Amino acid sequence: MSGVRTRFAPSPTGYLHVGGARTALFNFLYARHHGGTFVLRIEDTDRERSTEESTRAILDSMQWLGLEWDEGPYFQSQRTELYLEHVEKLLREGKAYRCDCPPEVVEAKRQKALAEGRKPKYDGTCRARTDVDPSKPHVVRFKAPQGGTTTVPDLLRGEVTYDNEELDDLVILRTDGSPTYNFVVVVDDALMGITHVIRGDDHLNNTPRQIQLYHALGYPLPKFAHVPMILGPDKKRLSKRHGATSVEAYREAGFLPEALVNFLARLGWSHGDQEIFSLQELIELFDLDGVGRSASIFNED
Repeated sequence: MSGVRTRFAPSPTGYLHVGGARTALFNFLYARHHGGTFVLRIEDTDRERSTEESTRAILDSMQWLGLEWDEGPYFQSQRTELYLEHVEKLLREGKAYRCDCPPEVVEAKRQKALAEGRKPKYDGTCRARTDVDPSKPHVVRFKAPQGGTTTVPDLLRGEVTYDNEELDDLVILRTDGSPTYNFVVVVDDALMGITHVIRGDDHLNNTPRQIQLYHALGYPLPKFAHVPMILGPDKKRLSKRHGATSVEAYREAGFLPEALVNFLARLGWSHGDQEIFSLQELIELFDLDGVGRSASIFNED
C-alpha cells in the first residue's frame, strides 16, 4: 500500500446526499487508484441533529454503492478526550484563550460591524485577559495570527490566499464543553494521517482557519483539493427542491448501484469521450487531473 490516505467524513443528520456520495466516491477512487487507504469517519459532534438511524443509512448506502472503507468508522463522539487534550495544549502554549463575553454582547458587536460595513468578527476583548474564571461559563478561542496572509495550496485551484485580518479568533470549545467542527477536523485528520483532503468547495473558506490550526498544533499539512459543487438544473445549489437527491431514493426507485456510481463519477470528472465506466475502470483511470474546475449540473435526464 502507498502512503496515500483519504477520508470521507459525513455528519449523520440525514440520508447520504448525492453531493456527499460523490465526495465519498472521489476519495475512495483516489485511494484505490494510488494503492492507498480510504478512511470513514462519522462527524457526530452535533448532538441535537446526529442520529444512529442516519449513521446506519449512510453506511448502508456506501456499501450498496460498493464504496468499502479500509478503516473505521471512527466516531468523533468517542474521541472527546483527544480533542480536549489539544485544546489544553493550545491554552498552555498561549495559542488559545478563554472568553466569557456574553453571547448577546458578541452578537450585538457583530450586528454593529455589519451595519458599518465591516467584517463581522470577534473584536478580541478577551484576547489578552488572564482573569477569565474557568469554572464559569466561557468558550475557548484560537488566537489567530493578526497580520499577514494564509495561503491554501489547492490541487485544483492553485494557491488561494486570505488576508488574516479577515479571519476570526475561532471558537474551538463551546460553553457546554464540546469542541467545534473546524477544530476536531484538524485534530482527526492529523492523528489519522490523512494525506489528501478531497471535499466540496463549500469548505474552502474553512481551510485557511484549519491551516492556521495545523501550524499552531505542529502538524504537517495534508494536500487539499476542493471540488466544485453540484448544482440543480436551475444553477442553484442542489437541494431537496430539485427532487430525489439521496442515494436511498435512487435505490428505492430501482436504480442499479453501478449506474449511480457511473453517474456520480461523471458529475465533475471525465476521461476522454468515454461515458460508461465500471467501478474497476474508474479505479484504474481516476485522478484529480480529470476533475473539472466549474460546478456540475445535476440533471437526471
